[in-house]
Amino acid sequence: MNLTVTIAEQTLKRARMRALTENTSVNAVVRDFLDAYADHRSAAREATDRILELANQSEAGSGPEGRTWTREEIYDRPVFRR
Repeated sequence: MNLTVTIAEQTLKRARMRALTENTSVNAVVRDFLDAYADHRSAAREATDRILELANQSEAGSGPEGRTWTREEIYDRPVFRR
């Protein structure tokens, strides 16, 4: 599919020169950028799904009875004064 983009002349010249030194083309650079840009959400979603999957498989936790402490016990600590 073709795409028309307006780019400043000097920017395009510099991009062409850089692409030439990297043995590629501006077209290939833009295409690769758009591929990565378009896949960003997909990759992030896959990472999130994997983290959730690992969390569900984890045996870490507070046990079958759940937590065994109260809020008061957690915050029952000495108060340090200056």
